[in-house]
Amino acid sequence: MRPPDHTACWRAVRRSATLGAPVTTAARIYMASPLGFSEAGRHFYDGVLLPFVRGLGFEVLDPWDGSDRDARAAVQALPDGAARREAWRALNRDVGAANRTAIDAAHAVVAVLDGPDVDSGTAAEIGYAFARAKLIVGYRGDFRLSADTRGPR
Repeated sequence: MRPPDHTACWRAVRRSATLGAPVTTAARIYMASPLGFSEAGRHFYDGVLLPFVRGLGFEVLDPWDGSDRDARAAVQALPDGAARREAWRALNRDVGAANRTAIDAAHAVVAVLDGPDVDSGTAAEIGYAFARAKLIVGYRGDFRLSADTRGPR
């Protein structure tokens, strides 16, 4: 069974993200998701979702682009204790600032809403984008029931 073709929907997102104005560059889309935390999620994100969005002509602003991988590895290598906790706090502030800057630069946000509950980091990104009056499009590829979806009868 082939997945449905949502190309027309994404083209409408492109028009909405740029307020229907002609653009000479690709509309910038910030990808809010927890998919970078797991190997399987990363595989789908890098191999399916990002190529699809880019293939529609969007410029992707990817918070999982790896710019903080070396910093994260350095913190993970620290022994447990106060220094490691403080290093995580500092790294989290840096990642948050970089994500905030990327959302500010985006025309719109695509938020991955999979799971029984929306990921807390994705929810924070959605909230910030909403406060900045960004267009937000939710993507849900998860078939499990969630929130106000209709349950079995």
